[in-house]
Amino acid sequence: MSDWLSSTWEANWRSFQYFNLYRLVLAGLFFLGLLVPHDWAGRLYFSSSPVFLLLDAVYGCCVVGSLLLSIHWQRRFNFQLSIQVAIDAVVVSLFMYAAGGVSSGLGILLLISLAAASLVGRGRLVLFYAALATIAVLLTQIYGVVQGYFEIASIVQGGILSAGFFATAILARLLGQRVMANEDLAKRRGEALENQIRISRCVVERMQDGVLIVGRNGAIDRTNPVAASMLGLLPNPVPSLSVLMPELAEALRVWQVGGGDSVQISAPNGREMLARFERTASSDGEVLVFLEDVGRIKARAQQMKLASLGRLTASIAHEIRNPLSAIGHAGELLREEQRGPVQERLLRILSDNVSRLDRIVQDVLGLGRQQRAEPEILALDEFCSAFVEQFSASENLPPGVVEVILDEPLTLCFDRSHLDQILWNLVSNALRHSTRGSGAVRLRVCRGSLEGRVELHMMDDGPGISPAVREQIFEPFFTTHHTGTGLGLFIARELAAANGATLDLAGVSSSLGGHFILAGRNDWCQLPEMNDALSMA
Repeated sequence: MSDWLSSTWEANWRSFQYFNLYRLVLAGLFFLGLLVPHDWAGRLYFSSSPVFLLLDAVYGCCVVGSLLLSIHWQRRFNFQLSIQVAIDAVVVSLFMYAAGGVSSGLGILLLISLAAASLVGRGRLVLFYAALATIAVLLTQIYGVVQGYFEIASIVQGGILSAGFFATAILARLLGQRVMANEDLAKRRGEALENQIRISRCVVERMQDGVLIVGRNGAIDRTNPVAASMLGLLPNPVPSLSVLMPELAEALRVWQVGGGDSVQISAPNGREMLARFERTASSDGEVLVFLEDVGRIKARAQQMKLASLGRLTASIAHEIRNPLSAIGHAGELLREEQRGPVQERLLRILSDNVSRLDRIVQDVLGLGRQQRAEPEILALDEFCSAFVEQFSASENLPPGVVEVILDEPLTLCFDRSHLDQILWNLVSNALRHSTRGSGAVRLRVCRGSLEGRVELHMMDDGPGISPAVREQIFEPFFTTHHTGTGLGLFIARELAAANGATLDLAGVSSSLGGHFILAGRNDWCQLPEMNDALSMA
């Protein structure tokens, strides 16, 4: 046996037990052969002498003892097997001698014993078993020839039978090696497959995206915990896809006939999801459906954007602010000389542009230093009234220029400082483009179309926003005013997203004036999604 097979060989006690059962049946057949009439036994020439009856009884006891040992004392496998093979060689040889030598055909019984022992035995021991059988057969045959019971030509038959012993042992050993190698290979592949299944199951369960395995008939076979949470599935029973989400089932049907690989849908709980479909090589025709939380994707994108912006603001602070301060200081020194009106006008232009650049730097640094949202329940009637009073005092506006319209007392879950900054940016822009007359800027608070939503509408009586710039209005550094930084609306939208709200531009006609809508929730502070959004903000 090769070194590899020797290292992986294991005692096969179950096969050894079956071998002992065969030997027990053989002992019974010998007993019957001794008891039946001579005519029934044919050419075996058995006689019911006390010696052979005793030999058969001893053989049967040895077999029973070996069977019990193989069941209750599974130790020293090779020793037990070798002893039993030696007993078989002696007993079968003696019965073969009594039956007329090799011509009786009982040598086939030793071939069976050698084949069985070689299949479960180890290494060169199988050659030892063949040698034992050969010695036993040849000795009994030679003894019979010397006593005159057998013909001398039967020695040649004994030699041929002995050669068969070695051939059987070697072939059975080779077959056993092949069986052991295949068994070990199947075992290792089974373990590898089981490990792969465990790893795949762990990967699917730990994925941040939801995974559905949908059968050919539309039934949901398996889901991971994320998908169950996103869809609100109970452990049992899992409904079919058409019952759970008809919209997703329809998208799957369209994809199967050649539609798009992904589609954005709304879950039963109102959560926006991006569904992707992928075929598998399964014989059952199963389909993988990957569900991604659109809110999580946006939050992750925002996190990456803010991280990049943080690195940008650090560069701006070092590369722009210091030379900008030097330019402003040099301008102040030149202003003290008072050389003439031309120089005064140039210094004023220089000072205005230095102030504008300083505001841009301040806005960018402020965006990079955005603090984590700390939402609280705000009474909007009190908050908006206090804000309008403060803003009007800061801008020296007469009463009535900025109006607050409340349809009903409402609350909003929002960070107080963030909401104040958003409204300040919106009202400042609205005032800049308005007529500054009575009711030029209107802040209306009303209930949203969806349950739990609250909307703040910011409107002015100005010329409105041109359709050509509507798509760019929230982009950073985009502005239509020569003194603006182009970051006000961008910062306002980012702050709204950090609080689970949205800021959008409403209206399509420029004659209606500017109209922005800030939509948030009044129950967001109690929702589980709030913690996820805050952790990514």
